[in-house]
This record gives sequence, structure tokens and C-alpha cells, in this order.
Amino acid sequence: MNIISLNQVSHAFGGPKLLDKASLQIESGDRICLLGRNGAGKSTLLHLINGNIIPDSGDIIRNQGIKTAYVPQEFPTHWNGSILNYLQSILTKQGTETQAVNVIIEQTLSQLDLSPENLLETLSGGLKRRVLLAAALIQEPDLILLDEPTNHLDISAICWLETFLLRLRKTLVFISHDRTFTHNLANRIVELDRGQLHDYRCNYTTYLERRQDVLNGEEKAWQRLDQKLAEEEIWIRKGIKARRTRNMGRVRELQKLREERRQRRDRTGQVRLQLETGQRSGQMVMEAKGLGFSYDDNRVIDSLDLRIMRGDRIGLIGPNGSGKTTLLKVFTDELQPTAGKLRHGTNLQIAYFDQLREQLDEDRSVKQNIADDHDQVIINGNSRHIYGYLQDFLFTPERARTPVRVLSGGEKNRLLLAKLFTHSANLLILDEPTNDLDMETLDLLEELLLDYQGTVLLVSHDRSFLNNVVTSSLIFNGKGKVEEIIGGYDDWLATQATQETPEKKEKTKPAQRKERPRKLSFKEKKELNELPEQIDILEVEQAELHEKMANPGSYKDGGAPLMTGLKQRLEIVENELEKAYQRWEELDQIPE
Repeated sequence: MNIISLNQVSHAFGGPKLLDKASLQIESGDRICLLGRNGAGKSTLLHLINGNIIPDSGDIIRNQGIKTAYVPQEFPTHWNGSILNYLQSILTKQGTETQAVNVIIEQTLSQLDLSPENLLETLSGGLKRRVLLAAALIQEPDLILLDEPTNHLDISAICWLETFLLRLRKTLVFISHDRTFTHNLANRIVELDRGQLHDYRCNYTTYLERRQDVLNGEEKAWQRLDQKLAEEEIWIRKGIKARRTRNMGRVRELQKLREERRQRRDRTGQVRLQLETGQRSGQMVMEAKGLGFSYDDNRVIDSLDLRIMRGDRIGLIGPNGSGKTTLLKVFTDELQPTAGKLRHGTNLQIAYFDQLREQLDEDRSVKQNIADDHDQVIINGNSRHIYGYLQDFLFTPERARTPVRVLSGGEKNRLLLAKLFTHSANLLILDEPTNDLDMETLDLLEELLLDYQGTVLLVSHDRSFLNNVVTSSLIFNGKGKVEEIIGGYDDWLATQATQETPEKKEKTKPAQRKERPRKLSFKEKKELNELPEQIDILEVEQAELHEKMANPGSYKDGGAPLMTGLKQRLEIVENELEKAYQRWEELDQIPE
């Protein structure tokens, strides 16, 4: 049964129409994911459905008695007071009787596992999201509209929300760029593209296949139209004979073709991401031994032993506040460890993506944030005009001149990526780069990182992104302990499922005697302590040999014999390095 219908709805805020004679029927039981590029008008559509704004033209028809409730993307500013008072104020404004207010709130808070006395200003992001959901549910809506409900939530909070919404059995329209969340929750996909709504009555995986077929068909239709238009333009230029009365029908058809081509809105271009790896880092990128960090008496990182090797792509997984960003800041020397040791490898060039976007100056323009007042920027050793480079990240020249503060969250993240990629780097540290990015940009960022020859440290709550990109993960338990596992999020879930409890292990092996573990001998301890210095010396020589072989002057100075000697020495050094690392790993596994 249709509960809300949009009929030929148009709406604009200057520039191209966000909705251009768009139509949509929302049916009871739908769980619609609304997709589209950043800035396409998805949030505007939710506000139109909720009745917050009136369309410029067209009709939005609601069945009698249908209620909607909107769950915003951002938390209210200066949000304080108890949860109970906040929810009471919402129902009181609607004129609900006091006795009914208390009953509705009590049932809703129990459903969402919230305490009415808790203060809003003290809640985590996940609990604040629950309060916003409670504010919608107490209105007893038939349709709930959710704008990016997973934004800034950790994975456990996203999983809770996903399960809750599935059990809720309400009609939903939600905006999300989280592919796993969308795949698990949506039973229908609606895409907003160039002012039109394209309806796919299927799950997310099937939508991807069908959408590609639609785009291919559109491309072929455009090619046919362009070819026919070109032929008719040639015909009309042949002379006055073409405009005789008996050919006026063909002239009118040409005018119609011209108008159709003029009205056509081309698809928004794809983001083009390019990243220069820079010089090769050493084989060992970073090593932590007994690393710890504390704020006052709060131990955030506790006794971490970790070795990061060149080419590793490591994901950091854990709840908000568990220490992921803190560890990244220790790795970049922004914070100094309060215990243990951290050692950087040779020739490190670090590029850091900050989730708070503090590297962006909100009051300066998009262009100034990348190139100050210059017109050129150096990318991969080549000079490019700043507007051409920014168009790779979907910023038109007009948009490039606007202040950063007016950009959407997705645009700010694209700008930060654009700024990051102007620097050569062999170690990428990315703290939640996936927030607010549309799915197409996410796919391209994935491809970039998979092709990247350097090392990657990545914090993300996007399960699909982690599964597709990382080779290993650091799991934060929120109490200072960090565990390393092979693979991404799903691999960690698999290890959790197969892990035996300590009680079960005790029952299955009650009488088993533990063998005394072998310990490092004095000679082996000495060898282990000396190996890092040996590796440093070899890596420095390796870098020098690479530099000499890349220098054209080497060919002039000594010719072929010199190059042969350099290659032979490089082979010896790399063999010695490999043996040194193997020995280091062997000794490091043995307790001291």
C-alpha cells in the first residue's frame, strides 16, 4: 500500500534542479536506501518527504493519518540535560497528555536500552544516536527518515543499529554510504541522479548489476542521438533547399534534437585519484616494543609489541575512544610514548589524513587550501593547473573559489584527500577517511590503496572497506590491549566465533603439563640487540645504491662496468638484508 507519493516534484536552491519532475511511491514495509553523489540533494528529499520544506512544483500526497519522523545526521549543538527531559519536551510541544507522555517514553527507552536520568552531554556518539532514534519513535511514526545514521559510529554501534532497525518492522527511508549496512538493511534502492529518481526494487548487490546495465544503455542512447544530430547539422548547412516547405518537418525535428541535447544533464564525472608512492622506505617501517601511552592514570595503550613491514596495509578496529587515533599520533611523533620504545625505519615519508580535518583552513577557499594563491600545483613531478587538479576531485572552478566552511562533509573529505595526494609518501596514515564519502569515491579509494606500493595504516568503521583493503588488523579492546590478527573485519569475527573460552580449555585439558618455554641465550640476546643497527647500515647502503643506479651521471663516469658492480653489490646487500630480517623474526619469537 502506498503511504506517500511524490508526483512530478521539482526543487532547487539556485543552479541545476536537485529534483526535476521526479516521482516516487513509498509503500508500507519498504526499507529504502537513498543513494546518490555528495550534494545530489538526498537530504533535501528527506526534508521534502517530512514536510519541512515545500517543493517548488509538483505534489507530495500523504495517505490520511500518515506520520513521519526525521532522524538528523548531526547532533544538536549545545545539547544538554537529561534524556527524559529532552523527550518530554518533544511530546509536550505536540500536545500529548502528560500521562501518555510518560508511558510512551518509558516503553521507548526500555526498547533502546537507555536510562532516562543520563545526561545528553555525557553520552557517547552511539548513545546519542539512540536518543535521536528515541525522539523519532516516541512520535509513533508510520515512516522514519534517517540521514546518515551510521556516521561517526563505531562498528559495534553500527551493528546494534542495523539489528534494531531490522527488528523494528517500520517503513524506512535512509541515506547511507556504508555498503554492508545498506546490503543488510535495504530491500529497495532509490538513486537520486541529476534530478531524477531511479527505483530499483532489489537489494544492494543486485542494484549494482542493474545500475551498470542502465548506464550502459544510456551511453548508447546518447551516442545515437549525438550521431543523428551531427548528420542533421550537416544536412541543414547544405543550403536553402533544405528549408523549403516540403522539408520543414525535418527542420522541426532538428530543432527538437538540439533542444534535447541542450537539456541533457551529463553524469557527474568520476573522481580521479592519483598518489605518488615516493622513495622506497626501508623494509622495516616501524617497530614498537612494550609501547605504552597514558593520559594521567588512564592507560590507553598497554605494552604493545608490533613490527610494521613495507607494503603492509593494517586496519585499526575498535570502539570509539579505545585509543586508535592516539596510537596513530604516537606513530607520527605527535605524542610521545609514556612507556616502551618506538623505532622508525629508514627513509620514511608520512602523509597523515586527520579525521577532524584540522589540516583544512575553514575560512580559506578550496583552491587556497591546496595551492595558496598559486595557479599551479606539482603532482607526481609534473606541474598541473590547480583548477584542473581540483576537477579530478569533482570541484568545479566556481566551487574551488568558495570557502571550505560551506562544503558538505563529503566534499571536505575529498578536499583533504586532494591535499594529501599533493605530497609524496611511502607511509599513508588514514584516520577515518571513509566518513561522508559517496560509494563511487569509496570504490576508487579502495582501488588506489590496493595498487599503492607503500605502507598503509587505516582507521575505519566501514566493514566492507576494511575487508577489501587491509592485510592485517589491530584489534583494540578499549582497555589498553591491542591484538594483531591476519585479515580484515570478517576475519576477526571468524576468530571470535572459533575461539574457545578459558573455562572450556581448562575442562578439555585438565592434566596437561606445560613445558618450560625456551629462552634466549646470552649470545642470542646480544645478537638480537645488534641486528637493528646492522639492518640500518644495510638499508642506508641499499638506498645509496638505488640512488646511484638511478643517476644518469653514473653511466658517464664509469660506464657499463660501474653499473655491473653496483648491481652485484645491490644483490649482495638485499640478500644480507633478507637474512637479517629472517634472523630477527626468529629471535624475536623467543622470550627473553
